[in-house]
Amino acid sequence: MKLLALPLLCAALAAPAAERAIDKEVVVPAGVDAVWQAWTTAEGVTSFFAPAAQIEPRVGGAFQIHFDPLAAPGSRGADDMRILAIQPGRMLSFDWNAPPHLPAARAQRTFVVVRLHPVDDRSTRVTLHHTGWGDGGEWDQAYAYFDQAWAGVLKNLQQRFATGRPYDWSEWMQQLEAWHRQQAAAAAASAPKGR
Repeated sequence: MKLLALPLLCAALAAPAAERAIDKEVVVPAGVDAVWQAWTTAEGVTSFFAPAAQIEPRVGGAFQIHFDPLAAPGSRGADDMRILAIQPGRMLSFDWNAPPHLPAARAQRTFVVVRLHPVDDRSTRVTLHHTGWGDGGEWDQAYAYFDQAWAGVLKNLQQRFATGRPYDWSEWMQQLEAWHRQQAAAAAASAPKGR
């Protein structure tokens, strides 16, 4: 009996661990075509995801999501992201980066796969799979950040269709404007004075 357990133990130890990934799912009260448009057009993305976007729905096309459109290029959010694969109405894959406050992880890329599954004519199951993570340090921080962030994004998508209204980014933009004014004032106050 013990001799049989040894090969099983060796096989278990040799088996690679599953890759770390974030997996989220939501049912959206809209048909596949409407949900597809929400993910693959700038107008759709700004209705639930972020206040500004540049989307080119083709392989190699832009998938740039700007959470802070007032920031300098490279610090706006998902700057310079690209669509990796696309199956119209079914699947969208894009590369992704960490937030600017995690520069080591931001210098790398992960990738996201969004799949749409029709439940019926008026509802769509959306699954999101985010993988390509490193280990330790900023990678762990980025993983924890996006584990929460993707849940919020999918909730916004669901609410966008449940209410029939796009997300209102005006309060968000007012807060960004105030923050940018504070940053500019602090930079001016700390700048060396000329003699």
